[in-house]
Amino acid sequence: MKTKTAFLTISIIVLIVTLMLVTAGAFYVAIALVIGAVLFGHRELWSLLTKKKMPPFDERIQESVNKAVRNGFVFLVFMLVFLMLPFKEIFIGEFNLSQILAGLIISGGVVYVFSYFYYEKSRPNLGRKGLKVLQAFIITAGASIPGFILGAYLHNAVSYLFNVEEPVFFIIAVIGAPAALATGLLGSFTVFLKGLIKKA
Repeated sequence: MKTKTAFLTISIIVLIVTLMLVTAGAFYVAIALVIGAVLFGHRELWSLLTKKKMPPFDERIQESVNKAVRNGFVFLVFMLVFLMLPFKEIFIGEFNLSQILAGLIISGGVVYVFSYFYYEKSRPNLGRKGLKVLQAFIITAGASIPGFILGAYLHNAVSYLFNVEEPVFFIIAVIGAPAALATGLLGSFTVFLKGLIKKA
């Protein structure tokens, strides 16, 4: 009963805020809020559509939800810090607050959904070896971002100080870091999917 009441309360709040955003002309944020709410409540919505009742909510599921919410929050904080860096224009071009806010809401919801399925379904099936492989891919993807930033800054610093076109840090920033990011993301998704479809 508490789960149903909380779900209805959150749904009403999202509906009211969405109407306020539409009235204010913030259409991107309103659409993103609806998509984010659907992603956040995917479990309850799916159960209501298929079984006409709320899904069970035991301690194991609560732990998975809490960890998924934590991951989504950490992701949003990381992205906000990234947007404050001076080189953000390289990635986002012209600054549009409503579009960026909409993107943050949707991407935060996506991170939540992937995290939930990881903790609830994929992780229990991976085993110790699978978890180590997944961790290695995640570290590779995570290291690519500071690798790009460091490579770009060192390339510019060396080129400025010695008045030469420095190639090593340039290759690290332009080729090495994106390759590491692609490898890490693709490998992580492959291992995640393997644990998701594997039978316990």
